[in-house]
Amino acid sequence: MSVDYDSKEYLDRMKQYWNTANYLSVGQLFLRANPLLKEPLTADDVKVKPIGHWGTISSQNFIYTHLNRVINKYDLNMFYIEGSGHGGQVMVSNSYIDGSYSDIYPEITQDEKGMAKLFKQFSFPGGIASHAAPETPGSIHEGGELGYSLSHGVGAILDNPDVIAAVEIGDGESETGPLAGSWFSSNFINPVTDGAALPIINLNGFKIANPTIFNRTSDEDLQKYFEGLGWKPYFVETNEPHGTDVDEVNEKLAKAMDAAIEDIQAIQKNARENETAETATRPQWPMIIFRSPKGWTGPKENPEGLPIEGSFRAHQVPLSLSSDNMETADEFVKWMESYKPEESFNEDGSIKEELVELAPKGDKRMSVNPITNGGIDPQPLDLPDYKNYAVDVQTPGATEAMDMVVWSDWVRDTMKKNPNNFRAFGPDEAWSNRLWGVFETTNRQWERQIDEPYDEHMAHYGRIIDSQLSEHDDEGWLEGYVLTGRHGFFATYEAFGRVVDSMLTQHFKWLRKASEMKWRKQYPSLNFIDSSTVFQQDHNGYTHQDPGMITHLAEKKPAFIREYFPADANTLLATADVAFSDYEKINLITTSKHPRPQWFNIDEATDLVHNGLGKVEWASTDNGEKPDIVIASAGVEPTLEALAAISILHKSFPDLKIRFINVVDLLKLRSPKFDPRGLSDAEFNSYFTTDTPVLFAFHGFEDIIRTIFFDRANHNVDVHGYRENGDITTPFDMRVLNQLDRFDLAKDVVENVPGLAEKHPEFIQKMNAMVDKHNRYIREVGTDLPEVTNWKWEPLNK
Repeated sequence: MSVDYDSKEYLDRMKQYWNTANYLSVGQLFLRANPLLKEPLTADDVKVKPIGHWGTISSQNFIYTHLNRVINKYDLNMFYIEGSGHGGQVMVSNSYIDGSYSDIYPEITQDEKGMAKLFKQFSFPGGIASHAAPETPGSIHEGGELGYSLSHGVGAILDNPDVIAAVEIGDGESETGPLAGSWFSSNFINPVTDGAALPIINLNGFKIANPTIFNRTSDEDLQKYFEGLGWKPYFVETNEPHGTDVDEVNEKLAKAMDAAIEDIQAIQKNARENETAETATRPQWPMIIFRSPKGWTGPKENPEGLPIEGSFRAHQVPLSLSSDNMETADEFVKWMESYKPEESFNEDGSIKEELVELAPKGDKRMSVNPITNGGIDPQPLDLPDYKNYAVDVQTPGATEAMDMVVWSDWVRDTMKKNPNNFRAFGPDEAWSNRLWGVFETTNRQWERQIDEPYDEHMAHYGRIIDSQLSEHDDEGWLEGYVLTGRHGFFATYEAFGRVVDSMLTQHFKWLRKASEMKWRKQYPSLNFIDSSTVFQQDHNGYTHQDPGMITHLAEKKPAFIREYFPADANTLLATADVAFSDYEKINLITTSKHPRPQWFNIDEATDLVHNGLGKVEWASTDNGEKPDIVIASAGVEPTLEALAAISILHKSFPDLKIRFINVVDLLKLRSPKFDPRGLSDAEFNSYFTTDTPVLFAFHGFEDIIRTIFFDRANHNVDVHGYRENGDITTPFDMRVLNQLDRFDLAKDVVENVPGLAEKHPEFIQKMNAMVDKHNRYIREVGTDLPEVTNWKWEPLNK
């Protein structure tokens, strides 16, 4: 039987569907019992402390109801991203109506008893969050993670040509830098190979306590603004003062939604019939700007006579109702009765069938669209054998290579083997970070005009998106991409990875909570590549020197965080093979793009990565005995300087028993009391002993190493890492400034091994003299000492 989706009868039923969602949403905010209000409301029915948000709820439910309609009318593959703050009851209410919530959580039955549980659990101890979260069906995006809704939506539709991301954006969120930047996403959506994002600005006028900028901007100016950014806005507005014209706005939004969907379909049809991925041109994608009062359909005024609906006062809980304060109980009941629950629910609390019928069916429901739960057809990466790309290291240090250049050949072939589910993202730095090999097989995706020869490696279709200088949006696209079952990495300068550390925090929180949901499928890991690092970023200076992401991520739950410090190209290859095969991790890989000595053959590198660390026999002189000193390193420059220090020490003290440990998987050093992967005390002691002095040359801030050793028997550790000293200077001087240079490391060993300093004060003077010589030389010549730049590793005469 055909359905007339434009008929008054259908739109009228939609109004009651919306009422139903509103009733369920308000009930979640306030009630813990008596969900249908069959009995007089008592304090026992109301939560002790209602916590949550109301301001965007009714307008979001209205938008969601209309999205259901266009899904049905046009047979769409669509999902919903909730950009507005903590409006979590929207997605819960709508998934409860369509039946998916009870399918996933059978204890929340579709009757009066189940509704009571639904209400009580919201923003309640032991219950669910007040924002869209991993517990929420249909969500890939934390509600309240303001700024990233559109970039997440665009990341999700890349390489998903039949999917539409309906992205609800609060007008408060629109003021954030990341969201403002994400309107440029239209420059990177290929209408042939990608799906579409439909942004819907939920413009209700106010934030927590202030009006929004868009609210005080005319439609004319908004139209100019968005058209200039490549979007075609459709405006829908309720009448003043309180949006009571539901019939009219119902019809307006239906027409706007139809127009937007038909625009998308026309754009895609034209592109797919008349263009190719390589020749597709940038269209003007539709968007919707929906003006309605904040707190629409809720309480109108507070006891002082000041407006609630249509003001900032509607933002959170609009009534003072609680089990300790029942003064507004009658107002609350009238509010709930305004949604005509008798037209929504049967006597047993189940939802009337004529309303349930309005929801899409099966996977068409936005709450259970497979894209929102691990992807439509997720596939593991088909990785080339990393050993085929190995640098031929026969003598440690004799061969020089650029780690990122070597690795980029492996990435290139990974893209060839995975043409539809693997992408690289970054803020204008793929070439600078020397991913040169990748450009042999793909270009940057860019839908604007391309001007040759001024532009290089730009095309309308490509597997790299790094042409927007926004860490927030590049990271957001990657998050949307991996949260929908695909794979990729973000490569950036180390210091500016910090721009998105809060995004990585939220991504970690998502992974952690999602892992507790048995119905949630696994997500590919998010791979974060830090290059242009603190100890070698050349001309950029102090602003480009910050390895703090290491400490920031190490503070998170260990099951979801990996931090790798490959010291050369082969170790980077072996690291990537492990990291890119992994799931539900954030992999931080700190590496180098500059010419470097290559230390480990591919088998040694593989062992280091799989074990996490290892004793390097060719750089050790303890011969299986208890060492006089343990020297450990984690990172490219720390390893170089540690080995140079060992060379200096061995020439001066040939009888000194040195053990050299190279660490790749840093967090594996932690105690198993805190990290299940951590080395046992016996394993840790086999490397570091229980009392031998340890010198640890480290790439990041030093406290993380001290914390690791605090939980072990051996506290005799001296850490040399980044000490927040920097400047525009030479690469070696960066190490001198932070006392990570070979001369300070060697001096430190002599000062810490019992008896050496007393017997050999001339050695300490010699090391100090070399540092002084370095300081004079760089200020006169402008580059590092020949003794440093020309140094080569010489095999130890054991």
